[in-house]
Amino acid sequence: MARVKILKDISINNYGRFVLYWMQSSQRVKYNFALYEAIKKANELKKPLVVLFVINENFPYGSRRNFLFMLEGLKEVYEELRKLNIRFVVHIGDPVKHVLEFSKNASILFMDVGYTKFLREWRKNIVEEIKVPVVAVEDNVVVPVEVTSNKEEYGAYTIRKKIQKNLKDYLVPLDFPQISFPPFREILFSFDIRNPKDSINRLHFRYNVSETHYFVGGYSNAKELLKDFVQNKLSKYIEKKNDFSENFTSNLSPYLHFGQISPIEIALTVLDSSVEDIEKEAFLDELIVRRELAFNFVYYNSRYDRLEGLQPWAYETLQNHKFDERPYRYSFSQLENAETHDPLFNAAMMELVKTGKMHGYIRMYWGKKIIEWSESLEIAFKFLEDLNNKYALDGRDPNSYAGIAWCFGKHDRPFKERPIFGKVRYMSENSIYKKFDVQKYIERVKNL
Repeated sequence: MARVKILKDISINNYGRFVLYWMQSSQRVKYNFALYEAIKKANELKKPLVVLFVINENFPYGSRRNFLFMLEGLKEVYEELRKLNIRFVVHIGDPVKHVLEFSKNASILFMDVGYTKFLREWRKNIVEEIKVPVVAVEDNVVVPVEVTSNKEEYGAYTIRKKIQKNLKDYLVPLDFPQISFPPFREILFSFDIRNPKDSINRLHFRYNVSETHYFVGGYSNAKELLKDFVQNKLSKYIEKKNDFSENFTSNLSPYLHFGQISPIEIALTVLDSSVEDIEKEAFLDELIVRRELAFNFVYYNSRYDRLEGLQPWAYETLQNHKFDERPYRYSFSQLENAETHDPLFNAAMMELVKTGKMHGYIRMYWGKKIIEWSESLEIAFKFLEDLNNKYALDGRDPNSYAGIAWCFGKHDRPFKERPIFGKVRYMSENSIYKKFDVQKYIERVKNL
């Protein structure tokens, strides 16, 4: 199956005492294809399975907010694996170092797949140094990136058919095999995650961002949000999805980012609902096509995190207008503290700071305004990256970088030329005020 890729094809260590699965991007038990493959191999080898998770305190933009959300999810992973008779071990430190150390006693290593630069670098370093076979299993997209395309795609319209033709092979339920060997009984040190609010106090972070009570991590909370979305929102998805004054999005992006719920499970749940097909298709286009376009972008474009990753037409037109007069200029601090002349921007910024999430439509406006009000294009890109990744629970994700790049014209088409933006799409506050109840949104954010 194309989800499964052998990264190091050497002989299994027959003297290994367990099969090792390094969990990193797929922080769940349900619909975890890497865990599924590891269980099958453990049964075949008649060895116990150990699942290792390594908390890296130097993770980019690490803060109390995103670490607590992650720990809340890992607590549920621990509880579910315990029911399956599978040992779950959590360490703190450098993932490469800890995986290599654990692998000395393993027969084979399974891992999930990472897409951003540092996640790929971790995996590359492990594969280069490890002395046992390595198997990667790609399960945080519906269709594996390389199955969909062997190159960077221009936009949703070029990738859509490529994904759709493969859906029947990959959008399938997953039933777990039972682990047939007793758990690994030897004493292994593990960081205690049973009480996330206590555990978080023993970690150190680079960024001072407080936790948010608007989103609680974990598969069970993701399932509740999914249930609410399908029952109460999906039937009006097309009409309401862009209306940031309403709350008709699924709110699942933080859980998808941490791998706490599978896009496959979400898609199958939506397909199984009684809602009209046109509404299902609209949501699934966002969940699968648009999201996996972002994964294609960061996988095939090494410059996804800077302006040079744009299409040539967008980069050129922005460069042609980089010295245009800006009507307003704001510093990072002014933007972060919502101290601009624009009440809609300020509300969007405060929603992100307070809740850890911003509605997708208003995030596009927010990003465009930062471009308009920044001293240079490079500074605007950096401001967007830092603000989004610092505060958003779904930040540091392929979707984040595709979203930032979209503000600069990525995955879009040219429009009528205008100051500052050139031929890149512009979003005006006047058109938004006409379409949506902006005041309702501003008041809602004030009351958060």
